[in-house]
Amino acid sequence: MALMQITILPMGTGTASVGEYVAGVQKLLQERQADYQLVDMGTIIHGTPAELLQLATEIHNYPFSLGVQRVVTNIVLDDRRDIERGIGEKRESVLRRLGEEQ
Repeated sequence: MALMQITILPMGTGTASVGEYVAGVQKLLQERQADYQLVDMGTIIHGTPAELLQLATEIHNYPFSLGVQRVVTNIVLDDRRDIERGIGEKRESVLRRLGEEQ
């Protein structure tokens, strides 16, 4: 399984706010029963690379379905195959290391 961070940037919407689009993406992920977490700068999703790339396509297309004419999508895909990692485990590992140092 892999982790993907995705951020969509709808362009030319007349406002700097993207909250409406982010909320729509969260609903889409709920409908797909995806394992995801909303973070301040995007959304992290857990799944196979094929599942994640399919979701990325759906997420990218979502603003277009609302009439947006241009969307910039940033994707980071972390596919580590020697161990299984879920959302938040990398963060917890770092926090444990910091705790051990103190």
